[in-house]
Amino acid sequence: MVDGGGKWSMVERSGTEMVETARLDGESATGRWSVFLGTHFPKLDDKGRLFLPAKFRDELAEGLVITRGQERSLSVWPESEFVQLTEQLKQAPITNKGARDYLRMLFAGASNEVPDKQGRVTIPPMLRDYAGLDRDCVVIGAMNRVEIWNTENWNRYSQEQEQAFADLSEEVLPGIF
Repeated sequence: MVDGGGKWSMVERSGTEMVETARLDGESATGRWSVFLGTHFPKLDDKGRLFLPAKFRDELAEGLVITRGQERSLSVWPESEFVQLTEQLKQAPITNKGARDYLRMLFAGASNEVPDKQGRVTIPPMLRDYAGLDRDCVVIGAMNRVEIWNTENWNRYSQEQEQAFADLSEEVLPGIF
């Protein structure tokens, strides 16, 4: 269950049952975790600023990192999540060319941002170009991060993935569904 009116939903695993609870501390050690959910359609203004969806603002208010994402989207990470990602990526062997290439692209394109009091965040020009962002955008919750998409790219991707999503559940998550 997900409360569409909440800023974040907390989900607790209890045996095989998923139970929604109020946001308490967000610590995974308690068995609870926070997730970004939903699809939103904000507009980019002439200065390259985007209104973050209201339900995402509290978690991103203190600061965030915007990076290149996959499929020409942008990934928006709360600073704490980006720190965790960075710690994991430190384990990648720099002797591996693929790891070096990935890390270079991820970090060279990353930008620390702080939303203004109205909940707007500036998307740097390089990242707007990478994602092909113009006025109309799609912002989706993607579990521990937010993604920003060009509307046409998102619509095409979403249509292409609908059947694959249904087919992959057995392969990606065996025994869960």
